[in-house]
Order: sequence, then structure tokens, then C-alpha cells
Amino acid sequence: MKLQHIIASASALAALMLASHTRAQVGQPYIHDPSTIAECDGKYYTFGTGGGGLISEDGWSWKGGAVRPGGGAAPDALKIGDRYLIIYGATGGGLGGGHNGRILTMWNKTLDPQSPDFQFTEPIEVCASDGLEDNDAIDPGLLLDPTTGRLWVSYGTYFGFIRLIEIDPKTGKRVEGNKEKDIAIDCEATDLLYRNGWYYLLGTHGTCCDGVNSTYNIVVGRSRQVTGPYIDNVGRDMLEGGGKMVVAAGDRKAGAGHFGRTVIDEGVEVMSFHWEADFDMGGRSVLAIRPLLWKNDWPVAGERFKEGTYEIESERRGYALELAVDFVRIPQYRQAWWRIKPEDPIVPVENQKLSDVIDTWPKEGIDVRIGDYMFRPHQRWTITAVPEAGGYLGGPYYKIVIEGTERALAATEQLEVTTVPTFSGAPEQLWRIEQLTDGTFRLLPKAIPGREGINTKYVLYSIGDSTPTLAEYDFHSDNSKWNFRNQ
Repeated sequence: MKLQHIIASASALAALMLASHTRAQVGQPYIHDPSTIAECDGKYYTFGTGGGGLISEDGWSWKGGAVRPGGGAAPDALKIGDRYLIIYGATGGGLGGGHNGRILTMWNKTLDPQSPDFQFTEPIEVCASDGLEDNDAIDPGLLLDPTTGRLWVSYGTYFGFIRLIEIDPKTGKRVEGNKEKDIAIDCEATDLLYRNGWYYLLGTHGTCCDGVNSTYNIVVGRSRQVTGPYIDNVGRDMLEGGGKMVVAAGDRKAGAGHFGRTVIDEGVEVMSFHWEADFDMGGRSVLAIRPLLWKNDWPVAGERFKEGTYEIESERRGYALELAVDFVRIPQYRQAWWRIKPEDPIVPVENQKLSDVIDTWPKEGIDVRIGDYMFRPHQRWTITAVPEAGGYLGGPYYKIVIEGTERALAATEQLEVTTVPTFSGAPEQLWRIEQLTDGTFRLLPKAIPGREGINTKYVLYSIGDSTPTLAEYDFHSDNSKWNFRNQ
């Protein structure tokens, strides 16, 4: 069941910049029932109920302006070849008081409404419901099967079954003679994806369209066949109401619905959806982008990276990123263990303070290395978002400095890493932090001196147990992977 598209409001930008560390996308990310995010000519697009949609230059800051004719509800978008297929529900979902839905497809060469090639084809009906049968033809989700090249659509709401049909990936028309198949109940706003020999059906469970009282959440089942049966983690069939939780309410945001998957790189994926209500944004419906993790071949929503002070730990061996400075011992009263009496007082040992050691550090550039974590100031990194620096699909750029200082981690022209005495906001001092599908992280400098454009290739890399550098990202190597530990 869908309601009207939430119109973007320009006045919210400042409020978003002051929101919590785990805020949704910034700018004007107001949307209901977003399509899977599509990229076109270097920009990102998502479409929503009501005919409009959002555009982003970088995947982080969003504004209105995407155009989709036909109105209706809950579209999905997919690039096939050199064209974009849009599918949407023209009616149904209780819109206008009934469940006599129609689902339509249309094509466009581009998603940019300013392009001379921007022209949608006439819509084609691929299925319908009469308002009496156990199905409501609305909320379509697309899957182009990478193993067969066949194109599938799941659709439906709580008003009966979720159904599956096949359409022609060349024409957008329904395959002649294809009969719909019931594959789930007790959900709506479904989406299909394929990964590692499994087909997954993501469904939106719960109630929508009630602001902060909406109970929407996203659940999943999987099958070896696209036609099902879709079974959850404890053996329940989604045709009987099963479904494993993927993402529910949290962080003062409620009503997760309308799943979409975007693969950024090998081992780097995000899920897009909307929150029915962001409490900090007055209960508005907003676009959400979260890391997509995979655990035992089940999709799991990751967490947006949170600002804070961390040990940055290499997955290679578990050593910590640190300044290449002399190790300064902590004074401690010690006596032989056999002379200690049970009644002797216990005096906690304080952590080493920055003021205890900073005068022993060089004043200019200090290189970095990797070593045993020992709770020392030269191993503690404070990571803070830099909103004015823009972002990427799923997050802002961050500065990484030694706690209590402005000494910043930076990339060099020689594809090495070092620190500079003061953070200046230069591109080589800005870091992209992305959670990988296995739960670890990769770190990329926004730019590398002497090289043009945004860096999407070189990551912080543990070339040896004690040697960090920059090298090409390799998901299959633990050298590319890092963890953040609160200490």
C-alpha cells in the first residue's frame, strides 16, 4: 500500500548537516518508495511514488529533479544494455480506494532530464489485478538474471500474494504465455537479487504510511530457483509468511522499506531503501543507504560508519596503524609477584597522555607504520566527517587525525601514506571509509597528488606486518582490509 511522494524541501539542508553521525543522506533526500539506485553519466538517480525522484552528483548529497512520467507508485529502475527500463504501478495499493492495479514499463536512453536524448517511450502494461483476486498489481521489483539473461518481476502487496512474472529484456513486454506464480504472502514492495548460486526475495513486512508509527521492516528468503520456494533461515516458506530480518527500525528511524542493491566493487555493496520516518527530520520519509553485508550467504544490513576515536587495526595480522615515533615506556611501580599480598592496595595505571610524549615527536611530517597496539597516543586516531568535502554512495569523506591533534593521515604522490602536522582539507587528506561485505573496511584517499580525478582504485594497504602503503584494492587479500576498535 503506497501513499504520495514526499516532496523535497530546500530548507532542510542546514538541519541535516547538524544531524547525528548516522544521519541519512544529506541535502534534500525526501522520497517515498524509492527505486533501486541507477547511475547515468556520472550521476545517481532514484525514483519514487508520485512521479518524481532524486538526483545526486556524488551519491551522498541528494536533491529533487529526477523525472518519471505516469505518476503512480513504487517504481523500480534497471539499466539493460544502453537503455534504462522503468517499471511502476499505475494504480492499486488502495490508491483511489481499490486494488485494481496495473503495472507498466517504459524505456529511456538516459535518466538526465536535461539531455536531448531524454524521452520516455509509451508505457506498456505487463500485468494487472481486478480488485477481487488475491493479488494487487503494484510494487514491482526487477531482476535481470545474470545466469540466463531472463528478466523477472515480483509484485504485490498484503492484499493477497506476491507474484512473479517474466518480461522480455529487449521490449519490456510480458513474455507471451508466461503465467504468474505465487511466491510469498504477508509482505509487499519486494525485490529480487541473485548471488552465489542463490536467488533472494526481499520483502517489506509490517505497516506503512503512518509516519513514526509505521512498522515497516525488510525480510528475506532464498531459493536455488528464481521461481522459489523462498525459504528463510529457519526453514519457513515465504509463501507461508516466513522471512529473515535484514533491517528494522533503529537510530531514531522507523519503517525500513523498498530494498534495492547496488554493487560498487567486488566485496563493496550497499542497500538502498527509505525510512518511513526519520525522527530527527520531523518524521519525514527519507532515502537511506547502508552497507550490505553477507553472512553465511544471507544479506545483512551493515552500519553507517560512526565518528569517534579508534584503533585502526589491520586484518592482515591484527596490528595497529601508528605514527613512526619512539616507543615511550609508561612509569609503573613493580615488585616480584610472589611478594604481593592479597591485602595490598590496587592502584590503577593511567593511560599514557599525549602531553607525556608529544614533545618527543618530530614537528613536521611523521611517517606511519603498523605495530602492536599498546594504548599509546600515537596509535589513537580520531575520525570526523567533513561535510563540505562531499561524499560517495553511502557516506561523507572523513579526516583521520591523531587524537587531540590536527596531525592528519595523508596520501603521497609516491603511493605511500604519511602524516602532516595540520589538517588542511586537501583531497589527499580526505578518506572514503566503506564497509565490505564481510564486515571489514577499506580506506581510500579522495585523491592522490599528481593524479587527476577522484581515486577509486588505491586503498590503505598492509604490504607487510609493519608496513602500510597505498595499493590497488583486492577484496581477496586481507592486506586491503581494516577494522576499527573502540579503545
